[in-house]
Amino acid sequence: MAKRSWTSIFTRSMTRSLATLQRSALRSALPATRRALKAVTPTVARVKPVARGRTAVKAPGKGATAAGQWLPGVAIGPSGARRYRLYRPAGIRPGERVPLLVMLHGCGQDAKGFADSTRMNRIAAREGFLVLYPEQERLANAQGCWNWFDTRSGRAWGEVALIMAAIDQVCTLYPADLERVAVAGLSAGASMAALLVTRHPTRFRALVMHSGVPPGSAHSTLSALGAMRGRRPAAALPAVPMALTVNLPPLLVIHGGRDAVVAPGNGDTAAQGWADAAGASAGAPRTMQRGKRHPMTVTDFRLRGRTVVTQIGIPGLAHAWSGGAASEPYGDAKGPDASRMVWAFAARQFKS
Repeated sequence: MAKRSWTSIFTRSMTRSLATLQRSALRSALPATRRALKAVTPTVARVKPVARGRTAVKAPGKGATAAGQWLPGVAIGPSGARRYRLYRPAGIRPGERVPLLVMLHGCGQDAKGFADSTRMNRIAAREGFLVLYPEQERLANAQGCWNWFDTRSGRAWGEVALIMAAIDQVCTLYPADLERVAVAGLSAGASMAALLVTRHPTRFRALVMHSGVPPGSAHSTLSALGAMRGRRPAAALPAVPMALTVNLPPLLVIHGGRDAVVAPGNGDTAAQGWADAAGASAGAPRTMQRGKRHPMTVTDFRLRGRTVVTQIGIPGLAHAWSGGAASEPYGDAKGPDASRMVWAFAARQFKS
């Protein structure tokens, strides 16, 4: 009797918590949606290159300014709701469609923290693309990690659906080009990005995994810990017929050789697994160094002249965003600039 009583109490408590979250999300979504709808109505024609009608904000990044908008939003789906932030640069012309880069943060981060660390908004302001930062809820994971590993219960797929809902919402309400969408992530965000692309490969033109675990390596919290330490092999991705390799978005892998959180071997496994699925072969590795930053080893996996995977190993990098802000957690300013590499990689795919 007591067991049933405690079970019912727990169930009612969780139901109330989820209901409260969804009501809060709905209330938060209304003003953001109104602002978004206003932004895409014909009145946008009044926006001039001098940014009249826009708010010049301090983009996340320790005082660095970038003209544009830092917009809130909420995506809602059958499995709940997730908040997000969108960076929209100034100067987008009426009727213009621009690329969208989706950035998935790691554990212990949120949208603003990830934007501060990567300083991706600075690049977006200069190059003219939108940046979407979906944000994990602490009710869904106490450490703020994306539940990329929880495929057996279906929770991972629910979060995939919510991120896709955020992408669809942004592409509807803002001037994002559906044909030029890329996704990048750090750590748990990298693993979720890979899961997102394997679920919806034709929706993305590029995938970037920074310090992540390849898909198919885990199905629970316990197996995820083993995978992070490199103790579990990743399940092989389905082979892609040669005629369909154009639908497999190219992958950029970035991983540090001193990573004590996610074993460096995960980067090797991710690159090789993606290449094997497409039938691509590795070329000769080359060593590069920019100024006094950590040197890196770059290997391209190619198929019939097309680069399917680029793998970048950085021996001196630990578990941090390479080239990220030193004042932010999980940022290493001494590493090569991963944000520039991410955008350069995505931009090549958009042009191809």
